[in-house]
Amino acid sequence: MNDTIPELMRHAARTYGDREFLRFPDASLTFSDADARSDRLAGALIDKGVRPGDRVAIMMDNVPGWPLSWLAILKAGAITVPVNVRYRAADLEHVLRDSGAVATITTNEHAPHIPGTVHTLDSLSGGTARNVPVRNDDVANFQYTSGTTGFPKACMLTHDYWLRTAQVVVDEIGLRDDDVFMIAQAYSYMDPQWVTLVCLMGGIPLVVLPRFSASGFWASAREHGATLTYVLGTMPLLTHKQQPRPDDRDNRMRLVLCSGIQPALHRTFEERWGAPWRELYGSTESGCDLMVPVAAGETVGTGAMGVAPPGKEVVIDEETGEILIRGVPMMKGYWNHPEATAHAFRGGWYHTGDLGVRDAHGYIRHAGRIKDMVRRGGENISCAEVESVLTQHPAVLSAALVPIPDELFGELPKAFVQLRPGHEATAETVASVIEHARSRLARFKLPAYVEFVEEFSLTPSARIEKRHLLTPGRDQRAAPAIPVDKEQT
Repeated sequence: MNDTIPELMRHAARTYGDREFLRFPDASLTFSDADARSDRLAGALIDKGVRPGDRVAIMMDNVPGWPLSWLAILKAGAITVPVNVRYRAADLEHVLRDSGAVATITTNEHAPHIPGTVHTLDSLSGGTARNVPVRNDDVANFQYTSGTTGFPKACMLTHDYWLRTAQVVVDEIGLRDDDVFMIAQAYSYMDPQWVTLVCLMGGIPLVVLPRFSASGFWASAREHGATLTYVLGTMPLLTHKQQPRPDDRDNRMRLVLCSGIQPALHRTFEERWGAPWRELYGSTESGCDLMVPVAAGETVGTGAMGVAPPGKEVVIDEETGEILIRGVPMMKGYWNHPEATAHAFRGGWYHTGDLGVRDAHGYIRHAGRIKDMVRRGGENISCAEVESVLTQHPAVLSAALVPIPDELFGELPKAFVQLRPGHEATAETVASVIEHARSRLARFKLPAYVEFVEEFSLTPSARIEKRHLLTPGRDQRAAPAIPVDKEQT
């Protein structure tokens, strides 16, 4: 295995040369193209003053410049800070300030909205390739995650972390020369990044869709001859809700990797599209922790998340039922949060915040979560981050965000709000609070429902007792909850 991501890129360029590597709607790059272009970008960054260990943010849509910039930053010995293009003032400012990013690489459309030093792709031209030493245990990414508590924190992910994560998948799925991997998630997330490395390792094309489209996903799979893909969150259910077509099974897909397959629909998915679906479980902190073997058809519909890959040990805490992980790959820790790092790794194990049970066959199944967060489809939402923004509204005294069940998204964020004296609990107040939040947070973080309370029940340490907010058997979407205008969320 190559020791660093730049080494892997150079090895792939030498080995696969003019084979297609990256396929976008309006561009196609070979392995040699990607290596040469990322070399020039790296040289341009160095000319702009970027030095080893510097953090450089990337904020752009799914365009060729994203993976090329990622490779270039790493070739310059720097650290990548992926930024979601849907971020607004508050969440964008938090990531850039917390990471200490010296600059952001972006495209012309996003440049006006980004504070600090900004380099557009057009401005990074004419650089000369440099040989900057990079080590296996150097940090490659500050990958922000909602974690278990508080504001999003940066997981420090090394080159070794990324390469091991990709290698686990390569070893399990058995890449073929005629494979084509297709991905529809935003590149700022984990998945397109490790998938890129999978394709570098196997010398196969990566089809990058601009965004996920429920109506167009399987049409794209047919168009591009995709044989492999990875989906998560609401993607499976949204595609399933599309009207069945006579050509649903007319595709080359041989394997769908998925996180969070709905057990009741698992067999239906396989029968409709004619390909096996296999579960993959992990986190930003720890990479791939569980995976269902491709040949394990007996797990279909059971909710099994798999077994630990080589290098990982996964157990269920006997007292709490929490899933605990140790082994490699694993993050180096949370940037600027030594206490949170120590808490996450107490007792020598990474505490996932997820609950699990082990079945008679040794497979682990998901049994709930103990994190203070909401998982809206494939998006993790930090409750503390949203609460902080809500309480900045002049009418809000205190706020608590909780997850409520939803058929499509799995969970939706609901805000309980205590108003300051003199403000009325009306739909107009809700609209004002949401408008305040909408200019500061990504849309997926906005509460879907708001309910006003006279006061909160507090713990001895003066924290809101959220467990008292969700009365068993009560529909949390019904009155007195006020639904937020769908156009705003």
